[in-house]
This record gives sequence, C-alpha cells and structure tokens, in this order.
Amino acid sequence: MTDFPSFDLTGQVALVTGAARGLGRAMAASLAAAGAHVLVNGRDADRLAPVVEELRQRGLAASPLVFDVADEGACDAAFAAIARDFRRLDILVSNVGRRNRRPIGALDRADLRQMLEVNLTAAFGLAKAAAAMMLPRRQGRLILVTSVAGPLSRAGDAAYTASKGGLAALTRALAVEFGPEGITTNAIAPGFFATETNAALAADPATQAFLERRVPLRRWGSPAEIGGAVVFLASDAASYVNGHVLTVDGGFSSSY
Repeated sequence: MTDFPSFDLTGQVALVTGAARGLGRAMAASLAAAGAHVLVNGRDADRLAPVVEELRQRGLAASPLVFDVADEGACDAAFAAIARDFRRLDILVSNVGRRNRRPIGALDRADLRQMLEVNLTAAFGLAKAAAAMMLPRRQGRLILVTSVAGPLSRAGDAAYTASKGGLAALTRALAVEFGPEGITTNAIAPGFFATETNAALAADPATQAFLERRVPLRRWGSPAEIGGAVVFLASDAASYVNGHVLTVDGGFSSSY
C-alpha cells in the first residue's frame, strides 16, 4: 500500500489572478494556507494591499503582483518579474473574468470581443507564459476558472456563456498539449457563490427561491468552499487528473 498523496504545497510558488476579492481571494488564501507562496494579482495596488497583509498576519507567504491580464505587455513584464524574483512558477490559477448580462439583441460584436479578450484570450496568454516557466522542470499545474455557465446556459448571458465554454475547451487542449511535459491542466466550474459581485442577487428573494428550488444543498456557496478544489488540483493528490473540469455547485448542474 502506498502513502496517500500530499496536499502540502510548501516551497511552491502560485499565481492567482483576480485575487483582490471573491473566489480569487478565497483561492489565494487556501493555497497560502497549504504552504505556497502566493502572488496575489489584481489591477489595483490599493485593493491588493489589505489582502496580502491579511495573509501575512496569519503567517502565510504572499506578495502583490499588479497587472491587467488583458494587457499583453503587462503580462510579459509580470512573468519576467516572477522569473527574476522567484525563478519558478509551480501553479497558475487563471481566475479573472467579467460579465455582461444582456440579451443577444443588446450585444454587438465589440461586446463579445471584449468578453472573449478578458475571459478566454487572457487565460490563453497566461497559461502559455506559465507553461514556459514550468517546462524546464517538467512539472506544474495550470488551473482555469470557468463556470457552470459553460455547459449550461440561460437567456441574457450569451457572451459570458460562450467565453466560459471556450475555457473548458481550452482546458482540454492545454491538457493534451502539456501533459506529456509533466504539466497538468484542469478547470474549476463554480456555481452560485455569495461573493461581492453577487451581493445584489444574494439579497433578491426571487433568486434565493430559485436556488432553494434548484440547488440540492438549498443555499449559496461560501467563497471559502472553493478552497478545497483548488488545493486538490494544485497538489500531488491530483497528479493523475488532467483535462478535467471540476464542478463546485452544490449539485446545481445535477438537478432539474
């Protein structure tokens, strides 16, 4: 009998994009608690500072890394800084995403391009840059954050659904491309989480009634509940998991 694989990430360096709040912040905290030095990304240094300080106050390793994931030049500079300061990157969590909840008739091609640029094209660029740092050591974890709105859809959300469906396809493509080099690629598909972005929905009685009817656990997810999924996929416990989309939705996508 072999020993159970470790969830310990001590000595590893992780980049979490969009980590100033919500699920990104929760995933950064979970990876840091598992021992990783987490590079906390966002566009606003003032918003990142308290996140990093909170982690450090807990005795965890964290540093801010300010850049816009949709800015190719800024991404190149950020990865150059990682190489200079840490000489390695073991884990990428590509979490940044935006939403534009409007009917198709109210969207134009520019709206779709903007959504794809942030939600899909940026993730492609991040994964490519991260893999380049992982290839010499022939190991690493690429983790993309998609959504249950990838395989599922609802009216008034076409651009977001298209971008998140693309992320799931990109996950499979990266898994096949980089798997032979020792790098795994997986995705997390969150369901309904009570984040700052969803505050208005969480306060809406109609939405609450919908969740109680459709989600078997009959509640919103807490951001902290995404932590186990990201630590698992980043750890040795997931060493043979590749090309998988791990749904974390309280059973929403299993219910009808």
